[in-house]
Amino acid sequence: MTRVIHTGDTHIGYQQYNSPERRRDFLEAFRNVVDDAVEDDVDAVVHAGDLFHDRRPSLVDLQGTVDVLRTLSDADIPFLAVVGNHESKRDAQWLDLFADLGLATRLGAEPVVVGDAAFYGLDFVPRSRREDLEYEFESVPDDADHATLVSHGLFEPFAHADWDTETVLEESTVDFDAVLLGDNHAPDTAEVRETWVTYCGSTERASASEREERGYNLVEYDESVAISRRGLTDTREFVFVDVELEDGEGVDRVQERVRQHDLEDAVVIVTVEGDGRPVTPAAIEELAIDRGALVARVNDRRELPDEDEEVSVSFADPDDAVRKRVRELGLSDAALGIDETVRNDDVADSNVRESVERRVRELLEDDESAFEPAPEREPGDADVTTVADQLAEPSESAGSDGEGETAAEAEPEDDGTDTGDADGGADTASLGDFA
Repeated sequence: MTRVIHTGDTHIGYQQYNSPERRRDFLEAFRNVVDDAVEDDVDAVVHAGDLFHDRRPSLVDLQGTVDVLRTLSDADIPFLAVVGNHESKRDAQWLDLFADLGLATRLGAEPVVVGDAAFYGLDFVPRSRREDLEYEFESVPDDADHATLVSHGLFEPFAHADWDTETVLEESTVDFDAVLLGDNHAPDTAEVRETWVTYCGSTERASASEREERGYNLVEYDESVAISRRGLTDTREFVFVDVELEDGEGVDRVQERVRQHDLEDAVVIVTVEGDGRPVTPAAIEELAIDRGALVARVNDRRELPDEDEEVSVSFADPDDAVRKRVRELGLSDAALGIDETVRNDDVADSNVRESVERRVRELLEDDESAFEPAPEREPGDADVTTVADQLAEPSESAGSDGEGETAAEAEPEDDGTDTGDADGGADTASLGDFA
């Protein structure tokens, strides 16, 4: 029997909430996975992309990652991986450097056999290049009883999908019995065309929307493929304080609820809904910090006042006032949706830029006039919700990543990974272009 750990979306280097401690947390979560692998003596660790949070990790992050990978190497446990959208570079990838150091193997069209399982890789491919992608893989070696594809992207039938899994399985030159995925930060498993397709989820909370326990998958190859879930118990604690204010209640009630929790060294997320009086986030956050919290954030999700009511601006609701003013500017629905995404708590800070860039590209492909101003628009006329909902596709991966990123991670900024669409290149792309 062959046993491997399937992990991904470690996002090493992400300084969430501008906190150096949170930056270290992401590396430590990866270290915990590797320690589990050594302790359990698995046959390999398979990483499904987004090892790093971006394509320019700091020297400290690189040194920390090398140190963790050496732990695996010293235990003779191979590290097999693909490149995700967050870390993808124009030319050579960081994964190639680790491969040159003998610390990693970059998966591609050629099989890498571990025990009785052959592993193949497909790096993240921008959606604009998928239509002509040819899923050509070398034949499964005779000494392998199973074939597994490792990839990064938002695949069907999971939430926020934009990649047809059935097409991948039908057109691939290898019959895969498992597909190990990264990009969506929510773990999930489904069967597609008699093939197990699974997300391992992220190893740290890259978004306030990721409330469930973080972890990874254990995949066992015997007569069949078995996938089980393992939690990481040493990640930073997140304390979620949800407050439904009644009419007449205000900041005192919120502070009372905060005091009911042990906040020592935790990230504290306070969500306010219902009615009640305006609250001052700074007062609530200060209370949480005084009680030992590492980071505190307040999200007031109550609705805006009616259009006929006078809007007052306080430190508690500047975003509300900005939204109202933006809607009065006569912008197009597309522009309003982009604005909504930039300030939407359901899209992680880490993914805003990429989510906006991806959606702008899609809107212009569908309609070149999408961003033309809407003449004579009255406040409230635009159906902003619909556009914003489309924009808020994870990408807090899925991510789902947010201050809340669904971890559906969007395509990275145009750094050359999308070349070939407009420069007269070949009409079809092969796996070699991305491996």
